[in-house]
Amino acid sequence: MNNPGRVVFLVMALALFTALTVMPRRASAFPMPERLEFEISYTGIPAGRAVQEVTLEGNEVHIVSTAKSASWLRVFFPVDDRIESVLISGTPPLNIGVPRLYRERIHEGWTRYKKDAVYDRQKLEVNTKDLLKNSETTKSITARTYDTLSSFFYFRSVPLQVGTSYYIDIFDCKRLWNTEVQVLRREVIETPLGRFRTVVIKPLLKSEGIFARTADMYIWLTDDERRIPVLMKSKVKVGSITATLVGGTYWPKKK
Repeated sequence: MNNPGRVVFLVMALALFTALTVMPRRASAFPMPERLEFEISYTGIPAGRAVQEVTLEGNEVHIVSTAKSASWLRVFFPVDDRIESVLISGTPPLNIGVPRLYRERIHEGWTRYKKDAVYDRQKLEVNTKDLLKNSETTKSITARTYDTLSSFFYFRSVPLQVGTSYYIDIFDCKRLWNTEVQVLRREVIETPLGRFRTVVIKPLLKSEGIFARTADMYIWLTDDERRIPVLMKSKVKVGSITATLVGGTYWPKKK
């Protein structure tokens, strides 16, 4: 690999599902608490692991995504990322709620980010603090604005129709973007966890994030109400990145 730092940065960005969403139409169907564990590989070589956890605490939904580089990369390029989104629980059709707080703690080699974004739904504003640069900005948002982490869970609550595109506004701590996600096809795939009937989607990312305008990205979601992401793929300038679901607790508990 010509640039291992760049590779891991891409890998972890994929694991965080940055900016994948559409407008919701019905209540979320996935169970809470939920834990999704992913193995990340670069052109077939294991490069890291990522975990997403969702819990319901009082009237708030807490989403936490973490990512760490594999041990063979950690020596010269450690990755230890944590992204958190806190949402105020809502009522139908917006059951999962709207973001009130977003935290970003990124450690990738020499790169550090430490940002907080606080959403004011009354004023339709978001205040972002860069805790390392000691700077602060306030931006206008829309009523349908979500952060890059919580947006994915809204998408999972949408009835997917092949051949249809969906849109939503995403704030990435810098700018507000209107993002399109295309529903491409249904497909049966095999993974380490078994055989799945899936729906394949393709987000058209516009933000300044790592995948913006660089390569197509595809996500395989289970073709049921849970919309579990079992596989994700993206080509990069050299090689490709794959995130595969390998474990966790995501099936509804039997009563």
